[in-house]
Amino acid sequence: MTGDELGRLAYLVLLGAAVAGYAIVANRGNMSRLVRQAALWAFIFIGVIVAIGLWDDIRRTTLPGVARVEKDGTLRVPRARDGHFYLRVELDGTPVTFMVDTGATDIVLGLGTARRLGVDVDALPFYGSAQTANGPVRTAPVRISEMRIGPFVDRDVTVWVADGDMKGALLGMAYLRRFSRVEIRGDTLVLSR
Repeated sequence: MTGDELGRLAYLVLLGAAVAGYAIVANRGNMSRLVRQAALWAFIFIGVIVAIGLWDDIRRTTLPGVARVEKDGTLRVPRARDGHFYLRVELDGTPVTFMVDTGATDIVLGLGTARRLGVDVDALPFYGSAQTANGPVRTAPVRISEMRIGPFVDRDVTVWVADGDMKGALLGMAYLRRFSRVEIRGDTLVLSR
């Protein structure tokens, strides 16, 4: 601790002692009431300190990251608790949560997500391949009539279905390059056309 911090701590201790001393003298006849009130205020004080210290975690947990569209059409996406950016995208009217992945080349769906969109995955021609962190996987193209993210609508979009153990969906550079600006500012992904 620096000298200033020690001075502030000493001041707070003296102030607390003065307030406690006054409370004891003022409530000599009813000490049990004083103890209850002191305990209540101590719990309130500790609760406020804990809430302030954990505010970022509380905010990210109770207020999930929702993309915001600004008046100028810019889309702002907050960083999720796990450090990634997620976008809720409508594929032919079906909402799908995508993880934004600047390291991915294409728009990639897992088998479960493709099934949810009504794709007959058993009939897909898995002739493509993609290199993932877990090794190569086979991929098959699927055409999406309409892809919508907030105010941005794209038609006749090719997405790839991965034939492997992939959960969710990845939004890669094939889609991100449709934006004139892709920028990360602190904990916010900024997309604009």
